[in-house]
Amino acid sequence: MKNILLFGAGKSATALIQYLGNQCDEKKWKLLVCDADLSIAKSKTTHFASASAVSFDINNTEKRQSLIERSDLVISMLPPSLHFLVAKDCVRFSKHLLTASYIDTNIRALEDAIKEKGLLFIGEMGLDPGIDHMSAMKIINEIKSKGGIVTSFKSHCGGLMAPGSDDNPWHYKISWNPVNVVAAGSSGAFYKKDGEIIEVLYSQVFSDEGQTVEVPNIGTLAWYPNRDSLSYIETYHLHGINTFIRTTLRYPSFCRGWNKIVHLDLTNKNDHEEIKHCKNFSEWFDLKKRKLFENETELNEQDFFDKEFSEQVEFIGLNDSASLPIPVSNSGSLLQFLLEKNLAMKPEDKDMIIMLHEIEFSIGDKNKQTRSCLIVKGENKIHTAMAKTVGLPLGIAATLILENKILVTGLHIPVIPEIYAPVLAQLELNGITFKETTEEL
Repeated sequence: MKNILLFGAGKSATALIQYLGNQCDEKKWKLLVCDADLSIAKSKTTHFASASAVSFDINNTEKRQSLIERSDLVISMLPPSLHFLVAKDCVRFSKHLLTASYIDTNIRALEDAIKEKGLLFIGEMGLDPGIDHMSAMKIINEIKSKGGIVTSFKSHCGGLMAPGSDDNPWHYKISWNPVNVVAAGSSGAFYKKDGEIIEVLYSQVFSDEGQTVEVPNIGTLAWYPNRDSLSYIETYHLHGINTFIRTTLRYPSFCRGWNKIVHLDLTNKNDHEEIKHCKNFSEWFDLKKRKLFENETELNEQDFFDKEFSEQVEFIGLNDSASLPIPVSNSGSLLQFLLEKNLAMKPEDKDMIIMLHEIEFSIGDKNKQTRSCLIVKGENKIHTAMAKTVGLPLGIAATLILENKILVTGLHIPVIPEIYAPVLAQLELNGITFKETTEEL
């Protein structure tokens, strides 16, 4: 009998727990789900005979190590800063580990020990990063196997609302961590375009309305560049490529509005003193407006607050006379409070995941482009497309590892065929299917 230990039962873990619960019931394995909120963990495990729930402080070393020691494989859906606590114990007790997060320097430092013990640690095993890596590498390796040379790589991914639930002026609702929504783009971005390295400052990330892409059956979407595309040139073995960019998709009106939010300094994490003098949201917003137009005198206030943005401002409550929540640490937390309140999904809302790869390549004297598109729609506020596409790759990989169908060891992200081939095959069986077209340019 195999034992799977999952840390974290939040929004993104719903489909993961459902998949693992079904697998464990069928295979007579055991699943233990740990979360700080026992009621959440219980609500998601109660339907499975094989699953149980527990709650404890992840910093309780004795309890954490006791649970890890009794498991065969561990999945961490904790905040990224806590993965290392789990990773160290997994090395100590010789347990495999999966996460959907980027591999940080602390976990990277464990690489030799992971290899020496014959363990498998996989990071970036969710949606983005995760499914994007696997689906892209499958196409890239197929092109190379035919003698092709990849000249341009553009990969877009976004969590949006499905058309029937897209009913506010932002054309967006929160289906994942709201902290990340507020912080998006704040580190700027780097990517490669036509042989040149492009640096994009935070103030520019959302500003270029020319950054759009046509998505089959959806229409025109806007994109903004992810923080670091360049490191993946090496990861994808695309040395010498002319264009390489990874982006996030939104509806165009969102990017127009968020660009103004950034310019108004509403995402600032360092304005604690400023906020102390504001009694309500309206005062805070008026203060930000005054500062913007004093500092950027060339801006026309009437043009800036056009009909679209005025509706967006009103919808999230920036003009509200309600008192500020206490305590308030910074503008970012104030904005997050408003977004969580006013851009929340309704119970029957359906979210939508869109991923689109645009890969240009040459074979002989012909230039071609492959477009590979994934569209997944959620069922409701709980069973979201976001949770499905983040959770299923982890659940599938865990099952394949315990069935000895993934045999590689070491520290990996899913860019090698030994990992991505069997996982993609199982994702297709679970409705995660790309539609691919190739045409000559």
